[in-house]
Amino acid sequence: MHTVVRVGDLDIIVKPSPVALVWSVPGRPHEALAAPGVRLAPGDALVEVELATICGSDVRTVRGDRPAAAPLVLGHEQVGRVVAVGEGAVRADGSPLELGDRVVWSIAVSCGECDRCLRGLTQSCRSLSKYGHERVHRGWELSGSFATHVQLRSGTAIVRVSENMPATVAAPAPCATATAVAALDAASARVDLDGVLVLVTDGGMTGLTVAAMALDADAEVIVSDPDAARRSFARRLGAVAVDPGARAGSPDLLDATLARFAARGIGEPLVAIETSGTTAAASTAISTVGVGGIVVLAGSSAPGSELCLDPGSLVRRLVTVTSVHGATGEQLARAVRFLERTWRTLPFEELVGATHPLAELDAALLEAAGGRHVRVGVAPGRKSL
Repeated sequence: MHTVVRVGDLDIIVKPSPVALVWSVPGRPHEALAAPGVRLAPGDALVEVELATICGSDVRTVRGDRPAAAPLVLGHEQVGRVVAVGEGAVRADGSPLELGDRVVWSIAVSCGECDRCLRGLTQSCRSLSKYGHERVHRGWELSGSFATHVQLRSGTAIVRVSENMPATVAAPAPCATATAVAALDAASARVDLDGVLVLVTDGGMTGLTVAAMALDADAEVIVSDPDAARRSFARRLGAVAVDPGARAGSPDLLDATLARFAARGIGEPLVAIETSGTTAAASTAISTVGVGGIVVLAGSSAPGSELCLDPGSLVRRLVTVTSVHGATGEQLARAVRFLERTWRTLPFEELVGATHPLAELDAALLEAAGGRHVRVGVAPGRKSL
């Protein structure tokens, strides 16, 4: 149990001291950093982390597969409780943030005033800071969720979640769930999802969430993933699942599945959403989508292989290729509303297959890298065995 003592207008002391685990280079274990004193500027808040989940980008960072501003505190998917509030701190809907609020928050800290923010691109603010992505520096040591506490800065979209929602459902909301909302927003700006065939090229957390949301919008959905367990989960949601590695003649091939849809009078996919970040999946999405369709790239946030496009094919088929990166505060709020409405009937809680204490973060990251679980959890309040 932590005690928060205010020692001035801005300064608070937390006992025992908040602890963040700092990553520096691949192959080196995380190191603990204590931050007993926290200065809350106007609009800031301090949140005690209930549960964080390990995103694929966290794994790629510790493996050295993507650039990072080390040393840093990783972690950007989480749920926690507000334990201290700076003057004027508000939720995403503009209402006052209150002590005891159970919340999730955006990855991005945005100014709200630059040209990009005014265009609605707050996740690409010109003065952007991001939880779990910033080099540790004095004054913002608690900047990622692989910690007991996170200091939320003014400009963060903070969304309250119910006490009943399982932490395993709420924690992925700032990244996976909000990105799913953003991807479907981009798709539905061009194609009405009702009755349309949607192809999702990945059965990870974001892809499965996209599938669930598209089904909720009365779309027909195909999920393509090489993992049998993830295909099985997609079927439980109500999607049709295919195996991109299936042998010729297998009924699990995408072409065979599309033929079965055609026999039912359902045409080719008019929406394809790519969430794996692989070039092969992106190529499949672009080549499969039908005339007048849209492809949304939502998984390729790190430098990768070049993608070859046939401009003539895109033009002849009137295909739109677009992308999303992150989500706005409003999209995070809608992600939470979707989870609040569906968590009792959709088995998302099962996607967090293991949870480790914070002290075992390195083991948790190794388990996440193994791919057995869609998500692995990190619970600061859990004791090591």
